[in-house]
Amino acid sequence: METVKRRIVVKVGTSTLTHSVGTLNLRSIEHLVRVLADLRNDGYEVILVSSGAIAVGTAKLKLGKRPSELRMKQAAAAVGQLSMMHVYDTLFGEYSCTVAQILLTGDDVEDPSRAAHLRATFSALLEMGVIPVVNENDSVSAAEIETGQHRVLGDNDTLSAIVARLVNAEKLVLLSDIDGLFDANPRENPNAKLIGRIDELTEKVLSMAGGAGSWRGTGGMATKLSAAQIAMSAGCDMIITNGAKPEALYDIVQDRPVGTLFKARRA
Repeated sequence: METVKRRIVVKVGTSTLTHSVGTLNLRSIEHLVRVLADLRNDGYEVILVSSGAIAVGTAKLKLGKRPSELRMKQAAAAVGQLSMMHVYDTLFGEYSCTVAQILLTGDDVEDPSRAAHLRATFSALLEMGVIPVVNENDSVSAAEIETGQHRVLGDNDTLSAIVARLVNAEKLVLLSDIDGLFDANPRENPNAKLIGRIDELTEKVLSMAGGAGSWRGTGGMATKLSAAQIAMSAGCDMIITNGAKPEALYDIVQDRPVGTLFKARRA
């Protein structure tokens, strides 16, 4: 199925949405919301994949640190998700945008019937100009928060790529705490160079992700390259760029070079 022009999935990470103590970074969120609302007003269909529920819930419950017990992580996610959606609803409402919440588990996208219903829901929401806000349903799904691994979902980079494939999006943008894919660790090597475009996920490119425990390990660049594999195979371009500058989305939708572009081949 062909990709839908002007349909974009934007994934934003916890580090962009929250302060170091886990509380919501309202200035950063408002900045992102304003850009996404403006893109919608310009005729783009926008889907937001949002992280941060456990961090926000942990802070709101005054737990001091991220829980180690699964049931407490899931409880924190339930509390944090409510807080985040309240903020999204309020801020998007300031720009006359309506948002919807969609929480997913692996079963929702694995089962063909459920996936078809989900696709229809996204389609209906986008037709009405609604911005869906998506997250994994951490209160019932343990894939990400318990193991750090994933069966189908398991991290929001992978989740966003699966959503982009499901809705046939033209572009997937990962807003991260780094400017893109570098040929070396830019935090340690001042000579590290940003790679502007990747046309094929070769073994050399995949090796740049590093292993678990490295600066690009699990939850870092490794999951982003995994997302790139899913998106590119579905004919969807993927871009990694810095979430501190959401206005870069204006350049991205105009196909101007930003961050690292993973260019999909289309028939």
